[in-house]
Amino acid sequence: MAPSPWTWPAAWVELTAAVVLIAAYALAARRFRPARWRVACFAGALAVLLAVSVTPLGTLALHYVLWAHLVQNVALAEWIPLLLVASVPPELAAGLGRFRAVRALTHPLVALPLWLGSYLVWHVPAAYEAALRHHTLLHLEHLTYLATGLLLWWPVLQSRPWSLSPGAKSAYLFAAFVFASPLGLFLALLPSPLYDFYVEAPRLAGLSPLADQQLAGIAMAVSESIVFFSLFTLYFVRFMAEEAAGAEGSPAGVPKSDGP
Repeated sequence: MAPSPWTWPAAWVELTAAVVLIAAYALAARRFRPARWRVACFAGALAVLLAVSVTPLGTLALHYVLWAHLVQNVALAEWIPLLLVASVPPELAAGLGRFRAVRALTHPLVALPLWLGSYLVWHVPAAYEAALRHHTLLHLEHLTYLATGLLLWWPVLQSRPWSLSPGAKSAYLFAAFVFASPLGLFLALLPSPLYDFYVEAPRLAGLSPLADQQLAGIAMAVSESIVFFSLFTLYFVRFMAEEAAGAEGSPAGVPKSDGP
């Protein structure tokens, strides 16, 4: 029997993770003194984590509708990692960047494929439904999203160990959107439901399994468009401003240098 759709689940794993994150950030903040806006980003990450796990949205995702589960996935793979990486003080990021594993995993050509791979693998129907029926796998899925999401955003929001130019960041974000967006569009355009788990789930407000899947795909595509294109626009504008400033600083008739 599924619980009431308005049940607040006892998400002990997520609550424990929140406590651990708070303790770790408090210890780091005593040494590195993050700016207030970084602390606000950390608080925002925790708020989103709790909103998608310990509220009725978590119950809807686990027992009723695909769209709620995809909102949960997008939050864990994109929104929460984005805010967590933004919350890290530069001095701490520089220290972490000295580790070989961090340097390797946060390289843009490594981080992006790992993030895309986690999305694609966990949305294969067999893996997706296994995670829904076995919650140990579900927690592994969520941890994978969070970990690869941190790797994805690191070279965008931190200058160590990889210092990307605004042009490189805009290209990286555009590539992430181009490669990730087909999944949401695929779900929205499929003529039949993909996941039997949600076909068999109790219906809410007369929402059919196909309409639920279409809503889920649209929600995923819209969210990614907002997040990635907002940051893409930010860094592309910076890139164009740098190019314009460089062109103005070059003597007439002399091409701009490609050097450092």
